[in-house]
Amino acid sequence: MNTQVAIIGAGPSGLLLGQLLHKAGIDTVILERQTPEYVLGRIRAGVLEQGTVDLLREAGVAERMDREGLVHEGVELLVAGRRQRLDLKGLTGGKTVMVYGQTEVTRDLMQARDASGAPIIYSASNVQLHELNGERPYVTFEKNGKAHRLECDYIAGCDGFHGVSRKSIPAGVLKEYERVYPFGWLGMLSDTPPVNHELIYAHHRRGFSLCSQRSQTRSRYYLQVPLDERVEDWSDERFWNELKARLPEDVAQQLVTGPALEKSIAPLRSLVVEPMQYGHLFLVGDAAHIVPPTGAKGLNLAASDVNYLYRILVKVYREGRIDLLQQYSPLALRRVWKGERFSWFMTQLLHDFGEHKDAWDQKMQEADREYFLTSPAGLVNIAENYVGLPYEEVV
Repeated sequence: MNTQVAIIGAGPSGLLLGQLLHKAGIDTVILERQTPEYVLGRIRAGVLEQGTVDLLREAGVAERMDREGLVHEGVELLVAGRRQRLDLKGLTGGKTVMVYGQTEVTRDLMQARDASGAPIIYSASNVQLHELNGERPYVTFEKNGKAHRLECDYIAGCDGFHGVSRKSIPAGVLKEYERVYPFGWLGMLSDTPPVNHELIYAHHRRGFSLCSQRSQTRSRYYLQVPLDERVEDWSDERFWNELKARLPEDVAQQLVTGPALEKSIAPLRSLVVEPMQYGHLFLVGDAAHIVPPTGAKGLNLAASDVNYLYRILVKVYREGRIDLLQQYSPLALRRVWKGERFSWFMTQLLHDFGEHKDAWDQKMQEADREYFLTSPAGLVNIAENYVGLPYEEVV
């Protein structure tokens, strides 16, 4: 088999990159080790930055998003009993975010891939990357017990933190930066109307909570919990009672409860590897970086990576600009680190660190809350990062 770009991973970043390159006339083959059903079964975030929304529209996969997605012009921050609405649109010159689940983004991209007729191979096992720093890379894999070889010009590693792409880079090439947080998020999905028409981020002495949503009839709620908590110990009743205890009384009274569709606990951590490329291999999304979900940046940073790699490859194939290939990692990382900073900042601002912060750090945390939630400049800072910083131009 031969192609121009081999894409490892059929999550939203791999599918989006494939769709954009296909529209640009660049051949791709996508390899995914899981089944389509497994990929669609992943429950992930659903807040899309303005730039991500624009990129999905450019890819031609935004029809259902624009019809069913919920445009949000603000979010609410609850700290020390104070309810502060963050006017995203007013503070950023008209920018907004779109609430549209990652599962739905993936579904739309899958359908577009099927309609295009471009190859996508699910249940590909024993995927291995070869000659990454040679003249002609290639990928080997197995499908239905048969061995295959895929020749290509470039490889996009969109297969997440546990995928083969990053692990294929020789030891000593990458430098890893990591911050592990002493708590996790217990998430619950339910077919209940959202408690508020906008997202609510709430700090409370019992711990952080987030009231999010997927639609007008489906809600997603989160609670900060210790790392040793087990999801089996959290009945629906216990979850709802704890959420109510962390919300102001007027908000708690409006909460509509119901059975959980899904419940899980995710530990929080920040991680970045540098560089995001090695030879003909380019790391995209979770293969190169992970953020705590507090800043709603996971999928959006992956889309940012896709944006840069897509625009570079278009110039490579149309204009012969192979010099731009070395710009991918610096371009992507500048935006990645800003997204990491904002996610770290929001995590520090809104969570209870208890004994993991000394008295000085706790005072600094209180000072940050007081400044950023009362200062016009502080509110602009949060708003412009939340809606997403602009992409740099590839020239």
